Amino acid sequence: MMTYTIILILLILVVISLFSELFLYGLVSTILFIILLPFYYLIRVFNRKFLYGWKEKLGFFQSPNLGDKVIMYHGVSVGEVIALENLIKKTKEEFPDYKIVVTTGTKTGQEIAQKKFSNVADFITYFPFDIPFCVDMFLKKVNPTVVLIAETELWPVFSFFCKSKGIYLYTINGRMSDSTYKLYKLLSHFFKMVLSRYTKILTQSEIDRNKLVSIGAPVDRTFVMKNLKFDVKPSFDKVEIGQNDHRVIIAGSTHKGEDEIILEVFKNKLQKFDDIKLLLVPRHLTRIEQIIPIIEKLGLSYGFRSKGNTFNDYDVIILDTMGELSKMYSICDFAFIGGSFNKTGGHNPLEATVYSKPTITGPSIHNFRDIYWLLSQSNAGKIVKNPAQLDEYIEKLLSDKEFYAQACKDCETIFQDQQGALDVVIKELKELL
Repeated sequence: MMTYTIILILLILVVISLFSELFLYGLVSTILFIILLPFYYLIRVFNRKFLYGWKEKLGFFQSPNLGDKVIMYHGVSVGEVIALENLIKKTKEEFPDYKIVVTTGTKTGQEIAQKKFSNVADFITYFPFDIPFCVDMFLKKVNPTVVLIAETELWPVFSFFCKSKGIYLYTINGRMSDSTYKLYKLLSHFFKMVLSRYTKILTQSEIDRNKLVSIGAPVDRTFVMKNLKFDVKPSFDKVEIGQNDHRVIIAGSTHKGEDEIILEVFKNKLQKFDDIKLLLVPRHLTRIEQIIPIIEKLGLSYGFRSKGNTFNDYDVIILDTMGELSKMYSICDFAFIGGSFNKTGGHNPLEATVYSKPTITGPSIHNFRDIYWLLSQSNAGKIVKNPAQLDEYIEKLLSDKEFYAQACKDCETIFQDQQGALDVVIKELKELL
């Protein structure tokens, strides 16, 4: 019995030696997946969080009738999906003969994709688990001509199957945090093999490019494309809300607990700067009834956008209409971006920055971490840790004219530096297809 066991072990070692690291990765990932999935499912159920898209991730979805000309985009979650919005729409315009497929990795990402691309994409689903049978089944059903993955998600099995099936594979808008870089650097031998399968790797910055090259990305196929999230255009719709003789602060997309913070800070500043006004924009209009008592308790006067009220008569105007926030940033002097003093993960600061208006945000910024990092390298954006810091920074913007002017200039500069990424990707696709 011992002899047979030794022979079996030797045979296994020989087989492993004949295959690359990919074989080990695929084998181990498959085994771990089978073992851990039941436990993961039970934990999620116990925490009243359920598995979303698991059938699709396994490859069990109805085969869409897409044909053999398919462009596939992948954005793992909310931030990545939003970054792809203009690019996907432009792709639809430039390549009308191709079907568009959009995949995500998270439930929230899937919800955003369905909302934004239901009339653009031909098929929206989840990205497969990176184990051989899931990836193979997915690619056979979708049959993409080219796959463009936003940010830097390196999937060894997926990249292997794309290479073996002749599917062009791109990383676009690539970036790498310092913590991720340290981990990947330790495994650079493995990731060099993975990165070699990519058609091209297009990064947000020279820093990101250098990081990827140092872990094995091919130098001749790794380039800087800048950042897709900056390819947004300002609205030229004229807005009139009595703002001309006042300095306007916008509190955009506020969530529960944030209205109290910004209103308290505003009340304090109003005692010193009598020309300031606040446009308060709750993320969910159903919360307005909860916000009004807070305003009244502070003794502030307030009106409503829907009633045509203006800053000529009120300290605070509540934006209680839909779809107007983006253009409202054009009239503000600076903005506080909500969803950042809770666990929401922040909202898009570029809606204000595109008008050269500085932004302030709380510490919860994971939905747009890369954008906030870029803005905070100058005075274009400020991340504050608590309400006290928010108070201090608003004071500086209101009292220091030179500092405020530089902050506005920094917003303009960063847009000039970062725009153009969308055109780079479209050019790549035109040369490829």
